[in-house]
Amino acid sequence: MSHPRLGVAVLTMGNRPAELAALLESVSRQELPAARVVVVGNGTALPELPAGVDGVELEENLGVSGGRNVAIAHLRACGDVDVVVDLDDDGLLVDTGVFSKLAALYGADPQLGVVSFRIADEHGQTQRRHVPRLRAKDPMRGGEVTTFLGGGHGLSMRMLNEVGDWPEEFFFTHEETDLAWRALDAGWRVVYEPSLVLQHPKTSPARHAVYYRMTARNRVWLAKRHLPAPLVPAYLGVWTLLTLARTRSLGGLRAWAGGFWEGVTRPAGRRLPMRWATVARMTRLGRPPVI
Repeated sequence: MSHPRLGVAVLTMGNRPAELAALLESVSRQELPAARVVVVGNGTALPELPAGVDGVELEENLGVSGGRNVAIAHLRACGDVDVVVDLDDDGLLVDTGVFSKLAALYGADPQLGVVSFRIADEHGQTQRRHVPRLRAKDPMRGGEVTTFLGGGHGLSMRMLNEVGDWPEEFFFTHEETDLAWRALDAGWRVVYEPSLVLQHPKTSPARHAVYYRMTARNRVWLAKRHLPAPLVPAYLGVWTLLTLARTRSLGGLRAWAGGFWEGVTRPAGRRLPMRWATVARMTRLGRPPVI
């Protein structure tokens, strides 16, 4: 892929029109123009979009996974996109060279599957939870990782065609890890590149009970779908202990327990456990699939 063509995908629920307009303006200012830009209204009508931006309106909210799959299907049907760039609708590309840098990375490495951007607030600060590695103290340390950030990233279309799109049943939370694990198991590389910055307001994902429920459910589903059987109890046991240690809200713990039970009792989709070679690779990258 010597000259990869970028297709930008943005989801919106219609509640941030000013931020969406600013994001699309920052996309238009990129030194390397995107081949396609699509905005998906996830259960909402779309505002008037700039010329050259495609709009798709969905009658119901399909979640992050479902909405992004609609965007991928739209870009795939266009036939002129090699790399899908997902951007949060309240993000901003403050550097006009993001797309040219991203295209150069993909052009130089045919096995590059995912590139994770660095998420920074308006002061340039990156929260630890936005660094996709265990040793998250230095957000400027890039390299290969085992998961990526949903707010801003690139996805090889060839990779998606091989390993599949987003897991729609997840709705939101941990859909990135599900996709990353499938990519790693198929031999693709997942890279965190801190020089690619998406400016994003500082928020906490744990402000809603539904976050706790879906986080617990989807972690169980991750284990059931992708881990070799001996690692399933280890993975879930570690995350149970971490959740109990970190969660201060009784309501959050109740929601988490309900989600965990939902994950145990409800089907997780097709089970395709990763190879032990992939477990070893993830361990070498610093994050064995038990944490």
